[in-house]
Amino acid sequence: MKCLLLIDLQTGFCPGGNLAVPGGDEVIPIANRLMDEGGYDLVVASQDWHPVGHGSFASSHPGKQPFEMGELKGQPQVLWPDHCVEHTDDAALHPELDLSKIDYIQKKGMDRLVDSYSAFRDNDRSAHTGLADYLKERGVTELDIGGLATDYCVQASAIDAVDMLPGVRVRFVEDLSRGIDPATIAVAEKAMAAAGVATVRASQILAEARGG
Repeated sequence: MKCLLLIDLQTGFCPGGNLAVPGGDEVIPIANRLMDEGGYDLVVASQDWHPVGHGSFASSHPGKQPFEMGELKGQPQVLWPDHCVEHTDDAALHPELDLSKIDYIQKKGMDRLVDSYSAFRDNDRSAHTGLADYLKERGVTELDIGGLATDYCVQASAIDAVDMLPGVRVRFVEDLSRGIDPATIAVAEKAMAAAGVATVRASQILAEARGG
């Protein structure tokens, strides 16, 4: 059972959004093609879905500015601009993403007191989203992951997938992903590799699906 996991392909993380990742919208056509031609049995998308006043927002910390460091639930926390607030256009999946091909949407980041980069669990690891159980129940054996942003939510999701889905082949789809900063992207790619996540490109996945 082969699954594609699309991480946070939302308006808020694309140009014009409140926390835009450079080139974030460039991955949408790649996602659509992989859903169409990548040979996947299951497609899942994660969606940041924050309440108003979420603790990761700089606006929730008097005197703090976006991208400064703060603390949340006893852990160091990058303080972000308000983004992906539930039921807003900023939180919507990108309008050019083919939603008809997505089988399941996993919302995350809904606890005001802790952030959730990973699609699988909160940053303090105390609460799971339920995605690991969902994939286990469906017998997923291969999981390809890509989206926004490489150096935060994609990295966290890929590493958690290895940890929480024993025996599943996990791959990071490099050109299906964009990151915030070249330095932290490089660190993220090394961390994923060290955790046992392989790196692949969309062209290789499409060739595999064609039997090449």
